Amino acid sequence: MKKKIGIRVLVIIMMIIAICVIGNMIRKLEENDEGKFKIVTTFYPIFIMTSNITQGAQDIELVNMADMNAGCLHDYTLSTQDMKKLEKADVIIQNGLGLESFMDKILNTYSNIQIIDSSGNIGNKIEENGEMNNHVWTSLSNYILQVEEIAKRLSEVNPENKEIYEQNKENYINEIKKLQNKYQTELINVKNKKAICLNEAFSYLAKEIGLEIISVPTNHEESTLSAEKMRELIETMKREQITAILVDSQDDLKSAQTLANETGATIYELQSGLTGSVEMNSYLQLMQENLMTLKKIL
Repeated sequence: MKKKIGIRVLVIIMMIIAICVIGNMIRKLEENDEGKFKIVTTFYPIFIMTSNITQGAQDIELVNMADMNAGCLHDYTLSTQDMKKLEKADVIIQNGLGLESFMDKILNTYSNIQIIDSSGNIGNKIEENGEMNNHVWTSLSNYILQVEEIAKRLSEVNPENKEIYEQNKENYINEIKKLQNKYQTELINVKNKKAICLNEAFSYLAKEIGLEIISVPTNHEESTLSAEKMRELIETMKREQITAILVDSQDDLKSAQTLANETGATIYELQSGLTGSVEMNSYLQLMQENLMTLKKIL
């Protein structure tokens, strides 16, 4: 009987020790988080930019608010999990140009969060159908401006890491410019081409390389076009001998396939950079894929 009591006492003691150890580990994790400069990015493209800028920075925490596969934030609804990620955040980095329509709700809840608008220095904005096109990151030139703006503002609000931010910015931009030079030399003849574009995300990319496009707004999940619009596009493509249709690789291809069947045009699937891996060079890889695709139009 005494032996059983002794075993029970020993088990209880071991449980108490385990609880204390786990509690101590939790406290240490919480202590480690305290004092860190917390940066929250709104969605995937901005996260990749900021990851490259903050690599090696001391005492920071980088969190992405929306799910990495959330895609574009048009009509995005904030979740409870999203709002929780913003707790104790020092700064939130957005794309801007009206893409994050939920920003007022965030500021109503967390009024002390500083906002970095990555598009604050972009001048060649595109308006389509009376609305601002906010997919600026698909242009390498605009992407560079966004990286510069984020690095500049982060250096102001977190000066402890200014030197790291500035050096990372220079290194990253150098890599982007190398790819930009390839675009300029390998797509020099694309300026004589026309294409139908069924995703407004590529308007900035087309403008940068000189590709003339007819941009057609669609519901990308369903990719539905009215019969009247379809007839109009088919007539235009035949009249102007347009043989290229641009879509996002994540889009529904129903409308594109109908246009291709009626006109003999070819569908080219591009990468908008809205989703991808969290590797540091993921944007560069996606844009390299786009370069290879665009060369096929020639």
